[in-house]
Amino acid sequence: MAAITLTGVGVAIFVLLRVVPGDPIAMMISPGASPADIAALRAHYGLDAGIGQQFVVWARDLLRGDFGVSISLHRSVLELLAERLPATLELAGAAFVVALLLGVSVSVVAVLASDSKVAPLIDTVNGLFLAVPDFIWALLLVLTFGVFAPVLPLSGRIDPSLDTHFTTPFYLLESLLTLRVALFSDICKHMIMPTLALALPLAAVLTRVLKESLREAMVQDYVLLARLKGKSRLRLVLQEALRNAIAPALALTGVQFTFLIGGTVIVERIFSYPGIGNLAIDAVINRDLPLIQGLTLAFGALFILVNIAVDLLVVAANPRLRHG
Repeated sequence: MAAITLTGVGVAIFVLLRVVPGDPIAMMISPGASPADIAALRAHYGLDAGIGQQFVVWARDLLRGDFGVSISLHRSVLELLAERLPATLELAGAAFVVALLLGVSVSVVAVLASDSKVAPLIDTVNGLFLAVPDFIWALLLVLTFGVFAPVLPLSGRIDPSLDTHFTTPFYLLESLLTLRVALFSDICKHMIMPTLALALPLAAVLTRVLKESLREAMVQDYVLLARLKGKSRLRLVLQEALRNAIAPALALTGVQFTFLIGGTVIVERIFSYPGIGNLAIDAVINRDLPLIQGLTLAFGALFILVNIAVDLLVVAANPRLRHG
């Protein structure tokens, strides 16, 4: 099903890009270009043939691992993806970890304080965080920590004045493993605002779902039995209820993580973060067909892989599904 889905994504984006208005060649040529120059450039990128023939050529090259050459950047699409994708994966991964920590922590606090006056306040604040989209959080963070209290860098992935020689495009992971403390600290500073912008709405969603699951679990027989054995309310939540309430949150997390990756498009643009989200906007603006096609397939593959991983995690977390 994953292969069929990815094939459908490829066919859909290929056809849509060729029926929408706009000519990528017209955006490349100089005002004084001759019709012969335009025809030669169109033939060079294979845009002079029919849609069917173009698709056959594109699919054949794709099966060989050739994603084509970017019209606007004049570089291999596969090289651009390999260069930019790790930055987006690190940003999305960091946002996911922060959202998970915040979501679980707030859910546990909300359940522990369910009988107090703090509970309505937690629900109100969580609803506010749920209502504000990631790009609004990005703008608020820019104004707060970039303008009014300029303590964090506004753009980029790393300070260019530092020694940025890396052997892999995974800057955060490599700097951590090689103990390059100055680089790791600078990369983290550049990631704080985009990470929070992506994590806060996701944390609010996880909090709402996990909190309700925990409340349902707290009235189950196995929790009541543990309470009779003298366990504290905190231990009941962490040791008994959380383990059984996490499965619905895991399933939701997979869906939301795919939205989180999609949300990097606007957030990366706001912070000039060099990931595939920022690259996607440039590709659309420049009507770069090969690059848009490659980016769409990359996003589609990420969504499919994340959903497969979440399905496996849900089965691993639920013994009944595993034994079934």
